[in-house]
Amino acid sequence: HVQLVESGGGSVRAGGSLVLSCAAPNYLLRSSCLGWFRQAPGKEREGVAQIYGPGGITEYDDSVKGRFTISKDNDKNILLLQMNNLKPEDAAMYYCAGRNRTGWCNGDFSRSAFDYWGQGTQVTVS
Repeated sequence: HVQLVESGGGSVRAGGSLVLSCAAPNYLLRSSCLGWFRQAPGKEREGVAQIYGPGGITEYDDSVKGRFTISKDNDKNILLLQMNNLKPEDAAMYYCAGRNRTGWCNGDFSRSAFDYWGQGTQVTVS
């Protein structure tokens, strides 16, 4: 049973910053695509950032480029999402996700591409 556990959500003013963390199994961090998704009330869950491989190749949705940074620490077994210059439209439940196979992310932000999900952490921007 694969567990992904998010933390770090909270409430901030527009323009502020937050860092989300996701505790993940080491083998996923080292060899699988991992990502962050978000879901606002009444909206579809959407991928915002993903990362793969020893070099930490990253991909971002256009809505967060230049503001969000995804990274991982293989020694601490955590996936991170640094969120800067937050906007009210960034408010959502944020989920950590992972794939059950090795390989590149390949720009695929679809929900169906991911097999493992955390419970989510809430981000509120006022």
